[in-house]
Amino acid sequence: MQDDAALAALLAGPADAPFDRLEWWRGLVEECDLFPLIAVMRQGKQRGVIALHRQQRRIHALANWYSFRVRPLFTTGADMTAMLNELAADLAGESPHLVLAPLPDENGEASALAAALRRAGWTVFFSQCDVNHVLPVKGRSYAQYMATRPGQLRTTLKRKGGKVSVSIETAFNPASWDAYEAVYAHSWKPHEGSPAFLRRFAEAEGAAGRLRLGVARADGLPVAAQFWTVEGGTAFIHKLAYTEESRPLSPGTTLTAALMEQVIDRDRVTLVDFGTGDDPYKRDWMEAVRPRYRIEAFRPLWPGNWPAIARNALRGLARHG
Repeated sequence: MQDDAALAALLAGPADAPFDRLEWWRGLVEECDLFPLIAVMRQGKQRGVIALHRQQRRIHALANWYSFRVRPLFTTGADMTAMLNELAADLAGESPHLVLAPLPDENGEASALAAALRRAGWTVFFSQCDVNHVLPVKGRSYAQYMATRPGQLRTTLKRKGGKVSVSIETAFNPASWDAYEAVYAHSWKPHEGSPAFLRRFAEAEGAAGRLRLGVARADGLPVAAQFWTVEGGTAFIHKLAYTEESRPLSPGTTLTAALMEQVIDRDRVTLVDFGTGDDPYKRDWMEAVRPRYRIEAFRPLWPGNWPAIARNALRGLARHG
């Protein structure tokens, strides 16, 4: 890849999200024990790339619980259909079984990839696997946005907003990161999947000026923490937690409001992305929901795939029955 100028430019250029960057893929590989397979598509001077990884005889998208999405990337002017046709044919020689998720389809990427795999002879099961809650800012100020929030949320902020102090940092601060980890450890959240990966990512985002780390304190002690980043006009909400003991203070609500004000009024983002998951509280802050898709594809002449193909087909019949 180092000798391919077009590919190097694609990977080194400005990204729409951290999940599109080579540094993100490298972190997943090095900190999360994944075995990479970076698939490169070439057509004349145009390039495409999608990050994958091997897991036994299967090939998966290079993603884990921190990834909002994974998608193929293309140089400007590339023929997405032609390149995906090439990818689908080449993958047949790499594995008999593909599992690709979570895929967006805002630009037709997931649908086009599923169609290309079918044309290449794969048996493809295409289904929605998750949702992505987002807030299109639409030029509003923070005050205008808050005026449209549910009454209960605005009442909570009015009653409890002064019970905690809030700080928001844009450079990585080890002490503040320790506070985030302490809050997370005493929250309702499950055990962190890869703390080393997350810290590495936060350090890099701080160095690049993209970090927004918020900490809420009560009586000087951290009780809520949130890890956001800002990039390409979008604010990404990666992690949030509050301690169980602080629940009566609603510190998470106060902290989310402060970060919303930061990204809307000062960072001037056009979109806030709350990641995957259909948690009810996200609907208080977000206004739109985008589906995320899963492609599971099999080589139909591989006998070992036949039971799985049958199970997937029966599940499809049950959903549409």
